[in-house]
Amino acid sequence: MEYSLQKLEKSRVELAVSVEKEEWKNFFQKAYQKTKHQFAVEGFRKGKVPYSILVKRYGVEIFMEDAMELAIDEYYQQIIEKDKLNVVSRPDVNVTSVDEDAFKFTLTVAVYPEFELGAYKGLKIAKAERKAVADEDVQRVIDSDLDAAARFVDVTDRAVQDGDMVSIDYCGSVDGVEFEGGKAEKYSLTIGSHTFIPGFEEQVVGKKIGEEFDVNVTFPEDYHAENLKGKAAVFKCLVHEIKVKELPAADDEFAKDLGEYDTFAEYKEGIRARLISEAEQKAVAEENNALLEKVVDGTEVDIPDAMVDDEVEREYGEMAQNMQMYGLKMEDYLKYTGMTEEKLKEDMKQRAARDVKASVVLHALIRKESLVPTQEAFDSELNAAAEKAGKSREQYVKDSGEYAMDGILQRMTSENLYKFLRENNTIE
Repeated sequence: MEYSLQKLEKSRVELAVSVEKEEWKNFFQKAYQKTKHQFAVEGFRKGKVPYSILVKRYGVEIFMEDAMELAIDEYYQQIIEKDKLNVVSRPDVNVTSVDEDAFKFTLTVAVYPEFELGAYKGLKIAKAERKAVADEDVQRVIDSDLDAAARFVDVTDRAVQDGDMVSIDYCGSVDGVEFEGGKAEKYSLTIGSHTFIPGFEEQVVGKKIGEEFDVNVTFPEDYHAENLKGKAAVFKCLVHEIKVKELPAADDEFAKDLGEYDTFAEYKEGIRARLISEAEQKAVAEENNALLEKVVDGTEVDIPDAMVDDEVEREYGEMAQNMQMYGLKMEDYLKYTGMTEEKLKEDMKQRAARDVKASVVLHALIRKESLVPTQEAFDSELNAAAEKAGKSREQYVKDSGEYAMDGILQRMTSENLYKFLRENNTIE
């Protein structure tokens, strides 16, 4: 076997392979061994017909396709190993010529890109703004915590008011015909949440427990269900319960119930300190991302289409999985948004190409500067995590699994990368 290797654009290589007569004959024998169980000839048991008999009766062509497949697979693997090709796609095969005396073909395959890192030291980026924490920011957190700790108390001596949570039955119909998804019993609805069709919640206000009534609404023109767009509907409703939200008092007892503070004043200061820390973390993250972008933008890489396509497929699959978690099928999402799978994937390509380039460049930088944590550092981190969890190291590793171990390694590597970039570049 002889071959030549030619580098193409987009990090692809073309392998031109020539299989001469004696080698090529061996592949016909291999094809015979692979397929002989398929043949039956009078006078021979199935699978025991000699090669020469089959060739005489049917011609050597009966083994041609299998011989080609075997030769391609064998020589492809040999060349990959010999030239240490880091392939990232399946090869495209083109048969140049073939007969019983010789076989010539080309293989075009994408390989992991080779490139020189651009500048990653001595760069300058702007310092990110640290957002000041105002009293209003602290109060928003307090209001949220109070709301989360609220309880709902039954109300029996008045009608429904805005802000109440009601338990209702409803059954919707259009032109007297009930429609799918328009019926529920003892459904919990917060009045004023605007989770129902415009105009529905307002008509529940003023109704009393046990009262039956009709709600008349019109579905919006952009409603997701095609058969209901712009249609007038009537919902027959019944109120079962009325509840009102009761917030806890904003005092020392509330702070103590949270388990971290002794007084409400300490709780407020704790919130302020947390918000300041979060603002700092956000600013540092923005600076880190700016440094990464500068390194990536300053490096020229010929990314193969196969790597981008793989990233698109990964992102699409992840998106479909997330949709499923919320009970929505991907085909329904595409229908509601007026998209097609092909159009959505095409829209993903630009971001995917950017993500792949960033990954390739940063991995090269991590390798060049040896930023993967040492075994000693990893062991120390793992021991600390096990101690915090109150487990032995062995038990912690067993309970957490390989995925968690990879997560620790990736986090530590990222921390090393950001530390390196911040120490070797200017942020001002």
